[in-house]
Amino acid sequence: MTNETPVIRVAVPLPIREGLDYLWAGSGPAPAPGCRVQVPVGRKSHTGIVIEHPATSSVAPDKLKRATTALDAEPIITTDLLETLAWCASYYHHPIGEVVSASLPALLRRGRAAVPEPVVRWRITAAGREIDTRELTRRARRQAALLEHLANTASATDADLRDAGFARAQIARLAENGWLAREETTPPSCVKTSAPEPESGPALTAEQRDVVEAMTSVEPGYHAFLLHGVTGSGKTEVYMRLIAEQIRTGRQSLLLVPEISLTPQLVGRLERRFGARLSVMHSGLTDRERLDAWQRCRSGAAGLIVGTRSAVFAPLANPGIVIVDEEHDTSYKQSEGFRYSARDLAVFRARRLRIPVVLGSATPSLESIHNADQGRYALLRLPERIGKAGSPAVRIIDLNHHAVRNGISTPMLSAIEQHLAAGHQVMLFLNRRGFAPVLFCPECGVTEDCQRCDSRMTIHSASGRLRCHHCGAERALEWACASCGTERKAVGAGTQRVSAALRELYPSVEIGRLDRDATNRRGSLESVLADLESGKTQILVGTQMLAKGHDFPNVTLVGVLNADQGLFGTDFRSNERLAQTIVQVAGRAGRAERPGEVLIQSHFPSHPLFETLLTQDYAQFAELALAERRATDWPPFSHLVLWRANAVRRAVAFDYLGRLARAARALGAEIDVHGPAPAGMERRGGRYRAQVLLQCERRGPLHAAVDELLRTTRHWPQARKVRWAVDVDPAEL
Repeated sequence: MTNETPVIRVAVPLPIREGLDYLWAGSGPAPAPGCRVQVPVGRKSHTGIVIEHPATSSVAPDKLKRATTALDAEPIITTDLLETLAWCASYYHHPIGEVVSASLPALLRRGRAAVPEPVVRWRITAAGREIDTRELTRRARRQAALLEHLANTASATDADLRDAGFARAQIARLAENGWLAREETTPPSCVKTSAPEPESGPALTAEQRDVVEAMTSVEPGYHAFLLHGVTGSGKTEVYMRLIAEQIRTGRQSLLLVPEISLTPQLVGRLERRFGARLSVMHSGLTDRERLDAWQRCRSGAAGLIVGTRSAVFAPLANPGIVIVDEEHDTSYKQSEGFRYSARDLAVFRARRLRIPVVLGSATPSLESIHNADQGRYALLRLPERIGKAGSPAVRIIDLNHHAVRNGISTPMLSAIEQHLAAGHQVMLFLNRRGFAPVLFCPECGVTEDCQRCDSRMTIHSASGRLRCHHCGAERALEWACASCGTERKAVGAGTQRVSAALRELYPSVEIGRLDRDATNRRGSLESVLADLESGKTQILVGTQMLAKGHDFPNVTLVGVLNADQGLFGTDFRSNERLAQTIVQVAGRAGRAERPGEVLIQSHFPSHPLFETLLTQDYAQFAELALAERRATDWPPFSHLVLWRANAVRRAVAFDYLGRLARAARALGAEIDVHGPAPAGMERRGGRYRAQVLLQCERRGPLHAAVDELLRTTRHWPQARKVRWAVDVDPAEL
């Protein structure tokens, strides 16, 4: 069987935990691991990836289906990336086919050619130039026009000729007559450019030089660096120096960012420095653009690949360095389906490729700081802002002693007026979009709740709609109470309400808004940021999008309107997230010579978190927070797996998870089993959600337990009545 009809193991994009075995019955040798094949699964055909040539199969030869169609002559997934994907499937306990599928552009998953399609160009031949086009016009007017068109240009593509109004049949007829010649060339996007070396950029500070020297003076191979640089300290310039060095030596750099659409300034800087060497990979691209970027990366034409989470799977031809900007950001953790951490995978992949990896942030995650404490990462610091920019002055506004109207206190309004009078700009942060989070009847106490979720409908005054921010349900906004007819009130403030209130107070001031609702159209984000950069917008109100690395030198006041929102969360990471958000948002103030000011509104001004942040010492906060984690045995001093389940009926989800928890407890005392318990929001989208938390000090026993539970539970009848998922290293509980 092995010699005549070899077995290939194929990962298909289905919820099947192992690869499927097939007999290779196509022409030629069996496709190598990393090649795509078309294989039958049930009554359907699927595009899968060969992951192995097993010597034998557990399935009898006469029971194996045959595979006959290979889509690639050579692997489109390299051996190191294929091994990384296999590790991902094992570590995250996810079906191998879905893991492999996540690493490929959509067009490749649908069978499109992986090799860039050649560009076809047409040129007129010597015989074509001898044709009398006036004579040809009498019997074939358009063919004559086509000859005249090409006689005046060196060559033209199919698209060029189509745009000029010529049909494919006319081109074919002239080619048959020998009057046109067809030429195929490699797409320009996949040809390595011979552009000059990148400009050196601005002079480095002494601290930046020390950091770059520390990273570039080590021996070749894997090294992990944690770059803790305060906002405005020049981390991006450090990244660009490292990237330029890789380009100089012919190697590629992979730069991961949390949200490509939220950092147009960063991409603009990289484009100006590296030009055609830059390739961008993110969810906002069309399928064709994604494939083009993937091909440029695989061919080596792209010297710098900038992308969001999924770019961690980019097919690097000549890998040189991996950089993860804002490494603390939660968007690096996939929250649905294949729940991987791009930050953690970046470190894993760099280790396999034997290249350095840099994790950068003004507010590093506690996990990364702990890794530095343990010697796994080398900790490097940029403790000062560049130039004359000093750290902003931070002050707490005690809301117990000041009136608040539309989310803004009197001292905050006074500060806004002072900074505007000085000709400066203001940013106001509150992590709540919409007009108001609650529509409340003062007579009967009824609120407008979502019928599918355990949440209230948010008022969106601009559209006159009520919207659930969890399931997307909408309904018309009616101010009269359906129960008693009393006019209802909007309670609380969102970005729309704050913006509207400011427009009433300052009618001559240009006020912008930065949230998902205001930037959902293509180009709208760039427009909002351009207005602030040009000075047109004087006050910008926004959600956590404000914290995403924007640099506006004329912003001198940052106001945090609802800081209390994260103080008393049930998640053990709540304080860490709040501290990171406040420090990042505060970092937008005073980034040039002008002094900055940060005002934080709170009902709990003496909370220990604020006391730490007032000193602007994130390292001190991290030290205290890690001590708390150690005392309570939360990560990074233990490891977690969250087993999630949801069902239309609450009892069904709890029945499944209750049995799972009993099975987990039977595995031994080393695994702590918590639950089942309702999820933070129990009902969402019409389904009841619950979870079991597995906790262990060591990863090995924890993952062995999950493997055993997967084997045990796969045939349970309860498992077919719920939607369940395994979340390794969950970002949220």
